[in-house]
Amino acid sequence: MVVATGVKVIEKAKKQKLSHNSKTSKVSAWETVKISRHPQRPILQDYIQKVFTNFVELHGDRAFGDDTAIIGGFAQIGNQKVMLIGHNKGKNTTEHIERNFGMAKPEGYRKALRLMKLAQRFNLPIVTIIDTPGAFPGLEAEERGQAESIARNITEMANIEVPIISLVIGEGGSGGALGIGVGDRILMLSNAIYSVISPEGCASILWRDAKYAPDAAEALKITAQALLENNIIDEIIKEPAGGAHTDYEQMASEVNKVLLRNLKSLSNYSVAELLDMRFEKYSAMGKFAE
Repeated sequence: MVVATGVKVIEKAKKQKLSHNSKTSKVSAWETVKISRHPQRPILQDYIQKVFTNFVELHGDRAFGDDTAIIGGFAQIGNQKVMLIGHNKGKNTTEHIERNFGMAKPEGYRKALRLMKLAQRFNLPIVTIIDTPGAFPGLEAEERGQAESIARNITEMANIEVPIISLVIGEGGSGGALGIGVGDRILMLSNAIYSVISPEGCASILWRDAKYAPDAAEALKITAQALLENNIIDEIIKEPAGGAHTDYEQMASEVNKVLLRNLKSLSNYSVAELLDMRFEKYSAMGKFAE
């Protein structure tokens, strides 16, 4: 029965031509997944160096420890001071292991929330950078309240009284992404992905075989173009030909420009207006007319 359901989903997607192919991209959803995971793709540390200045990292959740899969602190972009928070995958094997491939534990999400509350106290806008396969699924994370920490962040972010911009730069995986992803503006790089589950995970559940991941990627609508068409995200930042890893400087310049424009736009709203718009934004998701 599960397999039959999965086949129906794929057939419906094919009939409606809901692949990533569009006027702006001829790259398939599965090819986009592979680009989003490219080992040379710029990560948070690269954007800190090339887009932001005066970054001062803050550590710890004041409850258990300091999770290096999520880092954050005070930063500046142009003349605008912000609180910068993001997933941190690392640049090499040693850093990947040390930072758990960007898969945060509860203390990472609690640290992120602590920094958001600090930003609210100092009336600083928040920029979150999303790049994770998902939240860490290990036993110790579950024992320390993984689901609760993500759920609390989602709830609290809905009521944070400063502007929030979330940018997906690579993988936006499941609750691991949502834990720092409730924003007034959701931006994505053109070859990033954002989904409730990975294509491999979806294929393993529906067909009990990860080899169907390319089909799952098409059906899940995980690409930036598909998410924009469904009003899940607000804007796509175009990558250089071949992907963000082919030109760090050009990618950083585009990110800088778009972030500054959105920060300026959001500064025009009062706290009450921001919260109302944020509520309406997320309440409208998932509504469809036949």
